[in-house]
Amino acid sequence: MRAARALLGLDQKELAAIAGLSVPTIQRMEASEGTVRGVVESLTRVVEAIERAGVELIADGAVSSGGGRGVRLKRSARPSEAAEGVDREEGR
Repeated sequence: MRAARALLGLDQKELAAIAGLSVPTIQRMEASEGTVRGVVESLTRVVEAIERAGVELIADGAVSSGGGRGVRLKRSARPSEAAEGVDREEGR
């Protein structure tokens, strides 16, 4: 959710407004570890709002139907591991 908001340039208040939810609901969803947790209706509203705003959500292992360029997080990559890999490649 945070990544989608960043792509759209939205803060939590703006996402809450376009999804028809409260800011605390968005905050709770974003505070979830791993899979976003919440009431199915609220999750559906967020997904629909993000998609209407122009972000394509791509399921794990799925192919993007919209084409174009994009990014996807590798399951095994952690920010600290990625930084270590860059350091090793640059000879640091």
